[in-house]
Amino acid sequence: MHIQNELNKADGFKNLELLAKQVVEGFISGMHKSPFHGFSAEFAEHKIYNKGESTRHIDWKLFAKTEKLYTKRYDDETNLRCHIILDNSSSMHYPEMDSFSIENLNKIAFSVLAAASLMQILKKQRDAVGLSVYSDAYDYYAPEKGSERHHQMLLSHLSAAVVSKPKNKQTETYKYLHEIAEKIHKRSMIFLFTDMFQTSEDEERLFEALRHLKYNKHEVVLFHVFDKEKELQFDFDNKPKRFIDVETGEHINLYAESIKENYLHAVSGYFEALKLKCLQYKIKYVEADVNKNFGNILTTFMVERKKFV
Repeated sequence: MHIQNELNKADGFKNLELLAKQVVEGFISGMHKSPFHGFSAEFAEHKIYNKGESTRHIDWKLFAKTEKLYTKRYDDETNLRCHIILDNSSSMHYPEMDSFSIENLNKIAFSVLAAASLMQILKKQRDAVGLSVYSDAYDYYAPEKGSERHHQMLLSHLSAAVVSKPKNKQTETYKYLHEIAEKIHKRSMIFLFTDMFQTSEDEERLFEALRHLKYNKHEVVLFHVFDKEKELQFDFDNKPKRFIDVETGEHINLYAESIKENYLHAVSGYFEALKLKCLQYKIKYVEADVNKNFGNILTTFMVERKKFV
């Protein structure tokens, strides 16, 4: 999937909805023969035509492509509710960028475009979407709705998150996840975009909050957003560098090679522990490498949605 679109850092995602449409359309057109064949470019849901049914809703264009009879199914309401949670702490703005391209995104920009792409599919399916944004405070909350006005409002807040400049903003993720869980009363799919780099909480408190999100039979998907090349593999040249903790301002000067082995051991161990905890608490864990496209995000959504409805 290749989309040519340069984005100025000062302007943010002015065309976020257009970009989201391009991401989703590229994903759908690339699926070909997949378990999600029922989703057309317009996201009409299909089922195999059974002899004796009315031919009124047969999709003849799809028949021309597949030589199989499918009927379109239209539902006034799918009854799916979705809440998207976005971590907007300082570490999510790594690496710092003056401009973006669709192939060159930092963690917050990747998360925002991924969230907007999910919203695009949910909009076509007439599903209700809500949004929470947090940093060192609970910055924004919108309940689940399905109107066009609501959709545009959420896009505006997502775009604003990209250009915000949170300096030394730590976050107590567990605190805000508890608050968000208290607000979501009806069974929903919950998508959390975060890099899971915390500074002031232990893991048990964090997973207690994730378990709270599972309350009321919610389905929770954790999109673990990170720059795999830099933050996991620690792929830096061996020139002396200053590494700065963007959430505390603390720094250290060193040669990358001198600590790489210990770093890899510590971080990979932490990532594995996260996966195991998610498995234990029946939370879907998904790696979201900002250097990759959005296929993993959207495929996860398709799979989880089919299980949810």
